[in-house]
Amino acid sequence: MNLESKLTDAQIIDSVVAGDADAYGQLVARYQDRLFHSLLRVTGSHEEAEDVAQESFVQAFVKLSTFEGKSQFFTWLYRIAFNTSISRNRRKRPTASADAIADAGGPEPVDQSATASDLVAQQERVAGVHAALAELTEDYRKIIVLKDLEDCSYESIGEILDIPVGTVRSRLHRARVQLRDVLKRKEQFS
Repeated sequence: MNLESKLTDAQIIDSVVAGDADAYGQLVARYQDRLFHSLLRVTGSHEEAEDVAQESFVQAFVKLSTFEGKSQFFTWLYRIAFNTSISRNRRKRPTASADAIADAGGPEPVDQSATASDLVAQQERVAGVHAALAELTEDYRKIIVLKDLEDCSYESIGEILDIPVGTVRSRLHRARVQLRDVLKRKEQFS
């Protein structure tokens, strides 16, 4: 393991702010995959997630001297990314379909001991969840992605979305209820 990978985010940020712009690449390498996958679940589009992630890293670099260190770097970065996504959506309406979101999610883990019919059933359940997630409002989709897929704390979600922790809890509850209702409705028609 090289010395660069042992540096903390704060040390890298200090180095970048001091003039070592190349050090920023370490932060990008650390967080680009995680940020992209979160954005992919929120936007439902591979291209849109890439664009938002890239724009977010650029904005974070430009604003890095304003980072106060009161939260973790990735929390601050996610907030920039989610705000960027909102701004882009205001300029154009999203066109992602449920199939696009399911396709964008990539391959799902598969139980190697499962039979062919088990695999088909599992793929159908995964596709159903992706389709149901696509039917949620953007606010509900974001909160489910952050909590249930990214395993962020309530506090981190509040920082990322700029809402109080109590709002995170209530919105997450409503999002899960809505997701459950969509899944039940889809189950009735299948």
